[in-house]
Amino acid sequence: MLQWSSSFALLACLPAVFAKTYSDPSQVPTTKKYDYVVIGAGAGGATVAARLSENSGVNVLLIEAGISHQGIASVEIPFLDSSNAPNTYLDWNYTTTPQTSLNNRVIQYPRGKLLGGSTSINFMGYNRGSQNFWDRIARVTGDKGWSWSSLQPYFKKLERLTPPADHHNTNGQINPSAHGTSGPLGFSLPGYTLPIDSRIIGTTKELPSQFPFSLDQNAGTQIGWGWTQSTIVDGSRESSATAYLDPNANRGNLDIVLNAQATKLIQTGSQGGVPTFLGVQFAQSASSPRFAVNATKEVIVSAGAVGSPHLLMLSGIGPASQLQSHGIKPIVNAPGVGQNLQDHALLSNFWSVNSTGTFTIDDIIRNSSLFNDLMSDWQKDKMGMFVVGNPNQLGWERVPSNAPIFRSTQDPSSGPLSPHIEYLPFNGWISFVNPMPSSGNYLTIFTAVVAPAARGSITLTSSDPFTYPNINPNLLGSEFDRYAMRYAINATRAFTAASAWKGWILGEAGDLANAHTDAELDAYAAANTATIFHPTGTVSMQYTGGNGVLNSDLTVKGVNGLRVVDLSVLPYIPEAHPQGAVYVLAERVSDLIKASHH
Repeated sequence: MLQWSSSFALLACLPAVFAKTYSDPSQVPTTKKYDYVVIGAGAGGATVAARLSENSGVNVLLIEAGISHQGIASVEIPFLDSSNAPNTYLDWNYTTTPQTSLNNRVIQYPRGKLLGGSTSINFMGYNRGSQNFWDRIARVTGDKGWSWSSLQPYFKKLERLTPPADHHNTNGQINPSAHGTSGPLGFSLPGYTLPIDSRIIGTTKELPSQFPFSLDQNAGTQIGWGWTQSTIVDGSRESSATAYLDPNANRGNLDIVLNAQATKLIQTGSQGGVPTFLGVQFAQSASSPRFAVNATKEVIVSAGAVGSPHLLMLSGIGPASQLQSHGIKPIVNAPGVGQNLQDHALLSNFWSVNSTGTFTIDDIIRNSSLFNDLMSDWQKDKMGMFVVGNPNQLGWERVPSNAPIFRSTQDPSSGPLSPHIEYLPFNGWISFVNPMPSSGNYLTIFTAVVAPAARGSITLTSSDPFTYPNINPNLLGSEFDRYAMRYAINATRAFTAASAWKGWILGEAGDLANAHTDAELDAYAAANTATIFHPTGTVSMQYTGGNGVLNSDLTVKGVNGLRVVDLSVLPYIPEAHPQGAVYVLAERVSDLIKASHH
C-alpha cells in the first residue's frame, strides 16, 4: 500500500500532458513528428483524429480552417441553428453558379468553418441511411465492408441514445434496441411538444396508405413519417467537436491548429513510380505566410465535398486538362475529381394557420419579449422551445412505382426501402428564399428530392487556394428531379387535407396557391427551390459505371499516403440527412488505417 501511495504521489507531481490547440499556423511546432495529419474537423476529420489518437504511441495533427466551436450561443442552442449560415463568420460563404433549372438563380451554399465543420451549424437531423443504400454502396464498390449488416457494429459503436430534454416517455417513438447507448455521439428524440405534433401523427393514422407511421427511420427502412432523431444532448447541440474532440482534450498526442486553411498537398517522394503525398501546406489567409508539416504515415483529407476536390486539384490530382488550363502541373490524372456532385433540392411550401391559444415560430421571431422568455427557459435548465432545432417529425416517401416518369427514366434511388422525397414540417414560416411576412402565422412543409438523378460538378476558377471553385449542384437538373418535386408538392396538399388539420390550416400561402398544372408547379419550384446543403460524391470511391477516384478503403488511386474521409467519397448521395453516413465512414476507415499501420 505504501508503494502504491508513493507512486501516486510521484505521478501527481508530474505535469499533465494535454492536447495543444494552436490559434495560428505559425504556432505549430516544426520539430514535432506527426504520424497522421488530418485536414478538416467535421464529422469525418474529427472522428478520424480522435480514433487514431486512441493509440498513445502516435501523434496526430488536426488542421481546421475555422475557429473554435466553444462559447457560441447560436452553435449550442438548437433553436438558433438557422442563424449560423449563410453569410456569417461560421460559414465558408460559398455560392453556386447560376442554376439553369432554377431560373438561373445563384444559391447560397453554406459549409461550416469551425471545429465540428457543418455538424456545428446544421439542423442536427441524424439518419443512418437505409439498408438498401448501404447495400448499394457495397455492391457498386465491390466492398462488402460497406454493407448495412457490416456497418451495424460501427453504428452501435458511434451512437449514444440519450433521453429527450423534457425526459418524456418515448415508447412508440423509437426502437431503442436498434441503437448504440455508449458511443461518443449523443442523439435524442424531440424534447419539446409542438402544436402540430398530434396533427402530424394523426394524419399518419388517417391516411396510412400514403403516409404510414414509421417507428424508427434508422432501423433499415426509411419510408414513412416518424419522430425525428437529432444530435441534441440535454438540450444542446452535439457536433463532431463536442462528441469526439472535447472529451479527448487531455490527450497529449492530439494537436489542433485553428485558422489554418490547407492550401496544397505536397509530394514528398515516390515509390515504384507512384507519387507519395505526406506533406501539407497551410496558411491563415491569402496574404499570410505559408507553413508546412509532414506526416510519417498518412494525410487524411476531410475538407468536405467542396473543399476536398478543390484541394486535390490545387495539388495536381484531378482532370489533367482542367489543371493545365489553370497552370497547375498534373501529377495524377484523375478525371473524376470534382465530378458527380449531388445534392438535395429543397422547396418551402406554406399554409396560413389559426394558432389561437398557442404560438408559432413567426410569433417568436416578431416578439422580442417572447423570444427572451424562451431564451431564459433554455438558459435556466436547457428546457423549453429552444431545445427544438429540427422538425419534431420527418416524412419520407417514394414516387409510386407505376408513375409515368419511370417509363423513360431509371429509378435513381437505392431500392424500395429508400425514399425519393423527404417532408420536413415546421411550426412557422421557414425559408432560405422567401422572407417571412410581417404578419400572420404559418405552417411550412419543406419538400426535398433526396434521390436526385441530376449530377453537377466542382471545377477550378483559379490556382489560388483562396479563390473559391465553381460549385454547380445542378439542382432540379433532370426530368426525374422535377417530376419528384411536383409529386411532393401535391402530396403535401393531400397530407394537409386530412381532418387532423381542421381548425388549424386556413389555406395555402405564398406562391403555392397559384401552382396547380405541371407547368405552374415547375415554374413555382424553379422560382423558390434552394438546397438543404448536403453536397456529396465529388471524390468518389470506385464504383460500377463511374469514374471513381478512391479505392474502397478511401485511399487515393495512384497515390501513396493519402486518404479522403468525408461525404465526397460516396458515389451516391444518401437518401437521408447525411451526417450519420460520414460518422460511420470515419469509424470504419479509422480501423482500416490502424490495421494498415499496425
